[in-house]
Amino acid sequence: KEVGLSPAGRTAELAEADEAELQRLVAAEQQKAQFTAQVHHFMDLCWDKCVEKPGSRLDSRTENCLASCVDRFIDTTLTITSRFAQLVQKGSQ
Repeated sequence: KEVGLSPAGRTAELAEADEAELQRLVAAEQQKAQFTAQVHHFMDLCWDKCVEKPGSRLDSRTENCLASCVDRFIDTTLTITSRFAQLVQKGSQ
């Protein structure tokens, strides 16, 4: 005869699994919110740096400045992401 968990034990096990899943979902949402906040902050910086006077159209200087600013942001993000991946990989070895 197999000895299994009692109904109360199974319920507690399910509750723990639900709690772990909920924590994972909350962490993922927090990361999304943090990323969104960083993008907004970055856009504010690029706007302040590149746009002297808002108008109905962007001139080529402003477009080039914004494109360069975005490129720097993407390059920096990729570099940081790569570095964190390296650190995580070293930590798991």
